[in-house]
Amino acid sequence: MLLPLAFAPFNFFPLAVASPALLFAMWLNVSPQRALWRGWLFGLGMFGIGVTWIFVSIYEFGGGIGLPMSLFLTGLFVLVLSCFPALLGYLVTRLYPAAPHIRLLIVFPAAWTFFEWVRGWFLTGFPWLNLGYSQIDAPLAGLAPVLGVYGVSWAAAFSAGLLLAAMLDRGGLWRRARYVIAMLVLWISAGLLGAQHWTQALGAPIKASLIQGNVSQDVKWTPEALEPTVRRYVELTRKHWDSKLIIWPETAMPLFYHEATSFFDELAREARANNADLLLGVPYMNMRSQQYYNSMMSLGSRQAFYHKHHLVPFTEYLPLKIALAGVIDLLQVPMSDFSKGAAVQKPLEVAGQKAGISICYEAVFGEELIRQLPAATLLVNVSNDAWFGGSIGPHQHLQITRMRALETGRPLLRATNTGITAIIGPDGRFLARAPQFEPYVLTAMVQPMSGATPYVQVGNGPVVTLLVLGLIAGFLVARKEASIL
Repeated sequence: MLLPLAFAPFNFFPLAVASPALLFAMWLNVSPQRALWRGWLFGLGMFGIGVTWIFVSIYEFGGGIGLPMSLFLTGLFVLVLSCFPALLGYLVTRLYPAAPHIRLLIVFPAAWTFFEWVRGWFLTGFPWLNLGYSQIDAPLAGLAPVLGVYGVSWAAAFSAGLLLAAMLDRGGLWRRARYVIAMLVLWISAGLLGAQHWTQALGAPIKASLIQGNVSQDVKWTPEALEPTVRRYVELTRKHWDSKLIIWPETAMPLFYHEATSFFDELAREARANNADLLLGVPYMNMRSQQYYNSMMSLGSRQAFYHKHHLVPFTEYLPLKIALAGVIDLLQVPMSDFSKGAAVQKPLEVAGQKAGISICYEAVFGEELIRQLPAATLLVNVSNDAWFGGSIGPHQHLQITRMRALETGRPLLRATNTGITAIIGPDGRFLARAPQFEPYVLTAMVQPMSGATPYVQVGNGPVVTLLVLGLIAGFLVARKEASIL
């Protein structure tokens, strides 16, 4: 239950080292069955606290399914996620009967990070609460442009192993000091690496405005809310035509594009007259196939669409649709049968720049976002975190998007419905941030960037390869030690 406190909005990042160290300690000198049980209990605390926003989303906006069903669905989700640390504990104890220092310095850090990576793609992926995200404001974040978030996670897990090894070693003060020195070298090196500039400024900064409409989720899709919603966004936009780029959040327009083409045409003419471009969220339907998409549209100098590729199960599409058709009816989620956009899409050209787009949950997957790089000169993420109310979810989501800016060396403009709207620099730090739950226009000068970080060039491949090699090496050493004993 301590580990979620390492993440936003609490940001006690040392707990991302201390909490795994406690778990590693509980996995030493126990049977595989006991390690499985302890790992599962750890997962219950970690996810039971860390993803409470799931409950808020279901209970407050799930169509009135009631408290018992909301608790049941959230609990089921937590139980499934808890299987990851449970299986991790079982396998590292079962397959690696090695001396404690081998487990702590090689096996546990590599296995922890490898399981984070598996969780990031298994059953479409849920890479939430990865250790690396908690380090966005810590020295270890300097590894992100080179190794990505999984490299940062490994560094945090390795630090946990070093810390525990220093506490358990009985070889004297010097031997204990070696582990502490190694951890200091790691953190200082990562901090120095963070001072390296991997990308370069491209042209002059542009003025950008992000519109936070603050439309409550319980009325967003109702017919009577349509006219006031559109009027609010238009009025706020017209006050900021001096910006080169204006961004509306995900599904800011709660109707299909083809239902309001004349409105969009007029808005585009107004944008061109003011030498500005817009990016706005709108559902788009292919009239021939009748498939519809969660989309972002550019208006002004040119019109183009980005269709969301990585959809969220049970809210944007239904897995095993024939067998589970009643789930969506139960949850009463509007627009819950989206189709996938293409896996590779070109950045949208706006304000003389190329914007790499991600919609809501897509920002969680750095390996997918870099498909639009190095062509994109800035990143745009739009979301409707109104689904999560006043929970910790929007804060965690914002922290994750900051990591995408740092990994890619690009500024990231994040426009949301109710917050947290923010403009983030290529170093992952805030340039500007809006308050939650009020209509707001966030404006700042944004510097486009060119070039590519090492992570953009190679993705997660090298890190995953090193993790596998570490696990293989640890296995061979463990077997050798076991045979000697």
